[in-house]
Formats: sequence, C-alpha cells, structure tokens
Amino acid sequence: MRKRYTLILFSLFIFRITNAQETFPLNGVQDTRPNTYIFTNAKIVVNSTTKIDKASLLISNGTIVAVGAGIPTPKGAIVVNCEGKTIYPSFIDINTTYGMPEAKRGGRGDNRGPQFITNKKGAYSWNEAIRPEFDAKTTFIVNDDKASGLREQGFGTVLSYQKDGIARGTSVLVNLNNDKEHLVILKSDVSAHFSFSKGTSTQDYPSSLIGSIALLRQTFYDANWYAKNNKEVNYSYEALNKQSSLPKIFECSDLYDVFRANKIAKEFGYTFIYKTNGTDYQRLADLKAMNASLIISLQYPKAYDVEDFYDAQSIGIAELKHWELAAYNAAYLAKENINFAITTSDLKSVNDFWPNLRKAIKNGLSEEKALDALTRVPAQMINASNLVGELKAGMKANFLITNGNIFTDEEAVVQSNWIAGEENIIEVEKGVDIRGTYTLKSNGQSYNLEISGSKNKPDWSIINTDSSKTKINTTWNNNNVSLVFQPNDSTIIQKVRLSGTIIDGGTLKIVGQGNMNNNNIEWVATRTKLFTEKADDKKDDKKENDEVGPIIFPFAAYGSTQLPKAEKWLIKNTTVWTNEKEGIQENTDVLISAGKIISVGKNLSDPTAKIVDGKGKHLTPGIIDEHSHIAISRGVNEGTQAVTSEVRIGDALDPEDVNIYRQLAGGVTTSHLLHGSANPVGGQTALIKLRYGKNAEELKFEGADGFIKFALGENVKQSNWGDDQRERFPQTRMGVEQVFVDAFTRARDYEKNKNARKDLELDALLEILNKKRFITCHSYVQSEINMLMKVADQFNFPVNTFTHILEGYKVADKMKAHGANASTFSDWWAYKYEVVDAIPYNAAIMTKEGLNVSINSDDAEMARRLNQEAAKSVKYGGLTEEQAFKMVTLNPAKMLHIDNRVGSIKAGKDADLVLWNDNPLSIYAKPLKTFVDGIDYYDAEKDAKLRVDIRAEKERIIQKLLTAKKLGMPTQKASKPEKKLYHCDDVEVESIY
Repeated sequence: MRKRYTLILFSLFIFRITNAQETFPLNGVQDTRPNTYIFTNAKIVVNSTTKIDKASLLISNGTIVAVGAGIPTPKGAIVVNCEGKTIYPSFIDINTTYGMPEAKRGGRGDNRGPQFITNKKGAYSWNEAIRPEFDAKTTFIVNDDKASGLREQGFGTVLSYQKDGIARGTSVLVNLNNDKEHLVILKSDVSAHFSFSKGTSTQDYPSSLIGSIALLRQTFYDANWYAKNNKEVNYSYEALNKQSSLPKIFECSDLYDVFRANKIAKEFGYTFIYKTNGTDYQRLADLKAMNASLIISLQYPKAYDVEDFYDAQSIGIAELKHWELAAYNAAYLAKENINFAITTSDLKSVNDFWPNLRKAIKNGLSEEKALDALTRVPAQMINASNLVGELKAGMKANFLITNGNIFTDEEAVVQSNWIAGEENIIEVEKGVDIRGTYTLKSNGQSYNLEISGSKNKPDWSIINTDSSKTKINTTWNNNNVSLVFQPNDSTIIQKVRLSGTIIDGGTLKIVGQGNMNNNNIEWVATRTKLFTEKADDKKDDKKENDEVGPIIFPFAAYGSTQLPKAEKWLIKNTTVWTNEKEGIQENTDVLISAGKIISVGKNLSDPTAKIVDGKGKHLTPGIIDEHSHIAISRGVNEGTQAVTSEVRIGDALDPEDVNIYRQLAGGVTTSHLLHGSANPVGGQTALIKLRYGKNAEELKFEGADGFIKFALGENVKQSNWGDDQRERFPQTRMGVEQVFVDAFTRARDYEKNKNARKDLELDALLEILNKKRFITCHSYVQSEINMLMKVADQFNFPVNTFTHILEGYKVADKMKAHGANASTFSDWWAYKYEVVDAIPYNAAIMTKEGLNVSINSDDAEMARRLNQEAAKSVKYGGLTEEQAFKMVTLNPAKMLHIDNRVGSIKAGKDADLVLWNDNPLSIYAKPLKTFVDGIDYYDAEKDAKLRVDIRAEKERIIQKLLTAKKLGMPTQKASKPEKKLYHCDDVEVESIY
C-alpha cells in the first residue's frame, strides 16, 4: 500500500515538471506548483458497473491520479469534502458542430443554368459534395457561449465536425473549457464523416438520393484506384485514403438511410457508426441483425394540437404513433442490446436534454445504459477510451459533482462540471429545504406566502384573500433571495421589491429590507407550515394515460403488429383465369402451399389447408405493373447529366409507402420501379413484390434480371424545362442519338482496357452490351423509336421494352422484327405535344401485329385499377377478355423475364394470386384477397376491421394529446407530411419525415 501512494506522489512531481513546459511566452511570474485536488467522502461512479461509496478522487494538473477509498491526501493538495455528493464522469457528445464555421453555400454569379463541375480551385474532387479534405482542427475556434450551455447539462467533451456534404472530412475532439484552442483540443483527425446530403454544393449533381448514393460509391472506388495509380494528383482522394483506418460516422436523414449506408459499408469492407433520426425503434430486428453502433437523438416531437376535429383527422397514424413512441426509442434499443451513444444534436434547445433524458429513463432506459451512452460508449466509438469516459488514473480530470442521483432524482442537479481539472460552477447548492407556508409581515401589512414546487427550483406565490395566487418573480442564490410582486391590494400602487436572507434557527425565517409604495421597509417571513407533497389524486387516470400502443410493420397506415405468414390455402369452386392453354376454368380449385401453387383442378382436397369458398368469384394471377414509381425515396430522376446509368432505384426503396398497400387492394402483386425520363440514359430499375411490412431488401424480386431506364423525346432534350436549361447536352433529338452512340462506344473501350478504373456508369452500359441488363425506354414518336432500334442493332443488343409507346401502332411491324415489347397506356393522350397522335386502339393494334403488349400505370392512383385499364382494350380494338387481362399479368411477366414464376396460374409458379368478387374486367370487380408468395397481404374483411382498429388507435392517442395540452405541454399544428407521388418527369424530391 505504501508503495502505491509513493507512486502517486512521484506522479504529482512528474505532472509538475511536465506542466512547466509551455510554448507560449508568459507575461509575469511562472507558477509551476501542481494544481492538485482531492475530493473526499463522495459516492464515485467510476463507470456504469463500478460505484464506490465514501471514496476519494485525486487529480493533479488536469489528470486523474487515483480513485478509491483510503487515498492519502498529498501535501499541498486542496481538499474538497463531497459528503452527500455523487461524482460522475463528464458526458461526451460525438455529434456536434461546436466551434466549426458555418457552412455557406457558394454563389453562382450570373449563371442560372446548370453547374456540371466544381468551382473549387485546386486539385480536388470534381464534385463539391465530396470534400474529405476538410480538416476540423484547422478551423476549430473556442466558443464559450455555446460551450457553457453544454457544460450546464454535464458535457465536458465533444467531437466536432462540419456537417456539409456527402464526404465531410475529419473531426476534432475537444474539451469544453474556456481556454486557448491548443489547450482544449484532445485529439485531432478523430473520425471521418459522411452523409447522403450534398449540403452547400452548388453543383446540380446529385439532385436525388439515388444520385448521392451512386456518387459516394464511385468516390470510394476512385479513392481505391487512386491509391494504386499515380496518373493524377487529387487531394480529396488522398485525404479519403488517409482516413481509411479512422472510425466513420454516417449521418442519416431517415431510418432507411441506415440500411442504405450499411450496404455501401459491406461493399467496401467498412464499418459505419450511424447518427439516426430517432425512429430506430421501428426496425429493431433489422438494426440488431446489422450489429451496428448508433448515435441517437433525444429530440421528441411536440404534442399535436388536436382540439379541432378536422385538424385531428388530417394527421396520419404514423405521426401520431411516433409522437407517442419516440421517447421509448432508447429503452427499446437498450432492451435489444443495440450499442448506442446519445447526442444533444437535433434538440431545439440544449436545455431539453435533461427533461428528455429523464423521460427516456422513465420509459424504461436504465440509468446504467444512460450513463454508458453518455460516457463509455461514445469514447469507445471514437477510440478515445484512454482519455475520457470513465474515472480512472491517467485519464482526463473531467467529472461532474451532483447532489444526488442525477439520472433518477429530479431534484438532483449538476453543481459543478470539472473539465481538465478546472471547476465550472453550474448551480450553487440550495442547502435547506425552504418550501412551506409563511406569514410575511411588513409595515403593518400581512401576507400569506407559499413556497412550493421542487426543492431546488421552488415556486413562490402570494395567497390572496380569495384563494387566488399572485406569482412572485424570484432570484435565489445561496441563502439570499430577492422578490418582486404586485399584491392584490388596492393600497399598494407599485410592485413590491424585497431582498432578504434565509435564517435557519429552528423556525425558518426570511428577514430583510425592501421598498413598498416608495417607502423603504423592513420585513420578515416566518414559516408556519412545512411543505408536503400532494398525493396524486389521478393516479389511476395517469396510469391509463401512460398506455403505449404497439410498433407496427410497416410504420405507416394499415401496418400490423405481426406480419402475415405463408399458409396452406385451398380455394374451392371458383372461376380460374389461368392465362395458360387451359384458359378460363369454372368451378375449379387451386391449392397453394409454402408460397407456391401446388395444383390446379377440380375436387381437390387437403385437410391441412385453410378453405376459401370461391363460388361466384374469380381467381387470377396477381397484376404486374411494368412501369411504376411508387415506394421510392427522395427522387426518381437524376437528370443532371445525360447519362446516369450508375444510379439505382433499388438503393432508395421506401417500404413504408402506403401505396404498396393500396395497390395490393387493387390486385397488384409486382411492380417494376423505374427511374424517370429526364435524361437519355437514366438509372437502373428495381423489380419488387408488394410484401407490405417487409424491409426494403425483402421487397426485391429475387433472382430477377436487371433493367435500366432509357428515354426519348421532349423530356430528355429539355425543351420543356425553361430558358435556364439550355446548356446540358443534348438539346435536340439528333443529339439524343449521339449520346447513345457515344455512351456505348465508351463502354466498349472500357471493356477492352483491363487496367481502367472501375466506372459504375460504364459497368451498367457494358451489362447492356453483354445482354445482362435490359432496356425499358420511355418513348412516344415513331422516328425516335426507329432511331433507338438502329442504335441497338449497331451495337448488337435488343431494346427489351418501349414504354408509353403511344405511336407504337405506326411501327409495330418494325418493333416485332426487332424483338421489342410494348408497354403502353390504355387511353392517355393530349397531355403534351408529342402525344397528339395517340389513339386508344394502340394496344389492340400492336397486339394484333404480334407484339407482346402490356398496360402500365406510371401513376400511383391508376395502378389501383389496372384491371379496368386492361378492360378498355376489349372496347377499343375488340380484344378478347383473356387477351386484355394478360396485358396486366402474363404479358408484363414476359417483358420482365419472370414469366417462369408469375403471370399465370400453374403448378410450380409463385402463389401471387387475386380473388375477385366479380369478373376482373368489370368496373364492379374488387379484390377480396391478394396473395403474394402465398401470403394473404390483403383481405377485404381484415381491411374493414383494420380501418376500425386504426380509428380506435388514433382516437386513443388523440385523447392523450388532449390531456398533454391541458397539462401545458407545448404543441404543434396538426398536419401530415405530404408524400410525393412521382411520375416520369418529376425532378423535385419530397421532404424528409
């Protein structure tokens, strides 16, 4: 034991010598004495698992020397008696912009047109959103005004970086003392930062989420290439490569950004730490499976003002449930053992930190997990565990002194926050409990004074003769108080001002002087009754009000607590539209099991199957929409460049889109999600099954061929984009052809160059040339249709599908010879000049010419009635019912190369089926059941019950909101974010939820 404390004293000597070495000149006499303190008799929380009663903390020159019981007091040390106090490690926030300059958007001068290349001078990335060269340590400046707000909440250390761009550069770890920058910086180049937001970049690219994802992927590939080549100098790639071993923090705009970024992490062998938006609880199983670390916010939405009935109706179930569940997010994550740190970022005010943290603790987050999330975990995430996060010898002397359990006792406060061994007084301790009822006498006047509320922040009021209360404005510091109030007394014409001292001498008194009616007076307030906590008369009501609804999948309208599962079904005695050579079969049975059609025939039986009475009903294959834009986040067009084959719709799927459910209710089971038509070569498409409630990856149609969107016409040459869009090539239909020829020529050259850098744009084009990816082309005018087929012939690949194709009837023979499919509208025309020759007989004419023809939607609402759109071809062109219905089932399946699995009712195929109450081509037909993979994803009877349940759930939460407003909680206007319904030509994106 003696040896141990000899080492401690030797350490103090070393600290003294070390601290004497200064690089700044000193104007005065240098004091080299060690700044040594010992805090005794405290409850010391070393970390979440180690707590020591009646212990001491010894620090010197900003570093912890020893922690434990029985530590001797070194000579010259300042002794601080902390009896009744608790000492915690100071908190750490690893997601701040503290001390960073504001990111400002650069000017574009007089040029209002597109900006293709960076305006930044120097050998940097071609894109302004890629700025890994940003170095936080070179721009960090101490800002004590902002630091003091964080210190007051208990934070001693923060990680700071600039939140601007997709690749954002490095961060700096700093203490929150008010000192010179070179003294508060603990560590530089701590972590690298990323997002999908291009920030202040003035370049057009990227203009969508899919573009941001593609740019980041290409940037990582380019940095890898740069590390092995010396063909150019690029400081952005150099910086990115130097950061390869640093922790990587990814800021996510919504929950699904986490999963999108995780795919990139897997692709490049990285591990990201994800800053999330507080909705993590909605996909706990998926987050747990990722084994990811998160940085979570404690920002909760304000209560909605729902007193007005119409306002209450306008808000969606997802918004209501998020208001209710947001404060449970941390507890749910902890329960699943998902690693997370807590940040103050996103808080409207830093003063919301403790109320919101204690709310999370009340909702199930343990104080141990809360402490870990504020200390040990963030330190571990950024490899700073040797510096901060615990109270151990050799670590920085960053700690809090509180007057109780800071996490669970609402009366407990941070009294001082020691950072690098320097004290920051946060709140002076209020020694005695002064609450109670007093008689205040002065100048012949007598008042009843009440001091209530919390011990440390009591409420002061004068009790009037009518039992009403007059609030007193109070300043209370140590034992001194100042009071200002206007009595409910006609003889008092001005506000009374009193100052006094609290005297605890058996009977508590407050004695002092003041001014009343312009006369200086003496006054005394004598406590006549102690304060007692009021019993909660509404305990039962409060318990009922704390009821919390379940998490639903998806977290949107018509979500369910449990996802439906595949079952064995036997549909009996129905009319089966097989789409096979058997045609339409009446009084027929279909048995499905394990997601597949087992058999089709009469008098089938299986005692283990659930029986569905199909008498008088019609069973068809699920509808397949060859051209859709539902379930896509933040943009369907990356139209900023003529060729964007690198972007992928599959990167930005939105499984929360209620249109998935709505289209299931219209009999749709498969949707082909396309890039828009803003450029000649658009992005890669995504084929999904409408598995409502599954995550984004689970929506994807497994094993399907890859497709890509091309486009022709007005949109791609920007003739309808306005006068500011006259710079991007092409500007003519002739130019469109040259874009295609140039793109495929570059792709062939790329294929020949084995040492070429990996180019995601050319990779996709090469897949087309090698018949591994297939084109679906937005088209209207016959001349352009012919042009693209000639380009395809030139490079020896087929155009798989012409979509829209409203002049297809003019060139149907040429399309047949080429081998192209046609996906069209039933009767759209006259919505722009290039469709003036559209006719409703188009689909029938092309069918009779021998083309494979489908009817598509390109519209979220139309997709709910594609059966009726198909039926129009019976009227316009005289097609048979079977021919018409195949246009939305088997024909699009053939176009998408999935007819071996879907599109008809045949043993062995996927059980994607719809049971209708009537002939599916009838305007009276409604789906009763829609199966995807044999799973009953839509059931009309269940839907009716679900609507009742949704109304009940909304009303339950509305009642809680009404109570919240009555209790004085801040509110916001009841509104619902509008979901953008995309079409081919939409270039704007929806806001983030």
